[in-house]
Amino acid sequence: MMNTRLLPVVGSLLAFPLLAQASDKSAFHLFNPTPRELMRDMSTDRPDVTESPITVDAGHLQVEMSFVEYARDRSTDRFDVAPLNLKIGLTNFADLQLVLNPYTHIESAEVAVDGFGDTQVRLKLNMWGNDGGTTALALMPFITLPTGDGDVGVSEVEGGLIIPFSTELPAGFGLGLMLELDCVRNDADDGYRLDLVHSAAVGREIAGPLGGFVEYVGVMPFDPDDGADSYIATLGGGCTYAISPDLQLDAAVQFGLTDSADDFSILLGLSFRI
Repeated sequence: MMNTRLLPVVGSLLAFPLLAQASDKSAFHLFNPTPRELMRDMSTDRPDVTESPITVDAGHLQVEMSFVEYARDRSTDRFDVAPLNLKIGLTNFADLQLVLNPYTHIESAEVAVDGFGDTQVRLKLNMWGNDGGTTALALMPFITLPTGDGDVGVSEVEGGLIIPFSTELPAGFGLGLMLELDCVRNDADDGYRLDLVHSAAVGREIAGPLGGFVEYVGVMPFDPDDGADSYIATLGGGCTYAISPDLQLDAAVQFGLTDSADDFSILLGLSFRI
């Protein structure tokens, strides 16, 4: 999760001409939207953890949301109702994202808390592969704002950088890889630590509009002062169903492989664009 000193770098990247995609779409931007016939296939950052390197076409809005998300960790239950990611295409290679969590409920034997969750602002910059090719890569800096009520969410501003990569595999399979460096509050809440998130997802069309994937996610915290050195690992999978080129339903489940991970989590949701 990103240090605010990186923001000027982000601004310069937006103007960096080397990032421009195919010339027939480089003229399109937020106020001159990409025509429908030139739009790329919709690519989402859900329901897997591994983000997509593909951006939303310039001047178009994409909404990705869960109806509900549920996670259980031993005796603690967490419900997130209608978390969503609002994306707007800025140029042919960049989109701006606002991630909201309208309602979270966390309950254990000792305490129950609920309320509005964190707000995250993300900028995705596609480096190559937006409009063709067998591989694609993006840079996604972000900040997390402590907009949560009470004990829901983070206590201070956090930030980081996500680097998603995708490549085609034989037999119609696709591979997504992600590295993410998070700057988060430590367990004592008196400073920050770094977390290294890494994931790999393999997916394929199953039949017609139905697709499926399996995914591994790992989180490695680094902070010798607060003892937060337990490796978090999960294994999961899910499916997507494309109702139309602009509307997709999805579902996913994850199971914890280490003691520090949630026992399991599940989500159901949809994505659409206009």
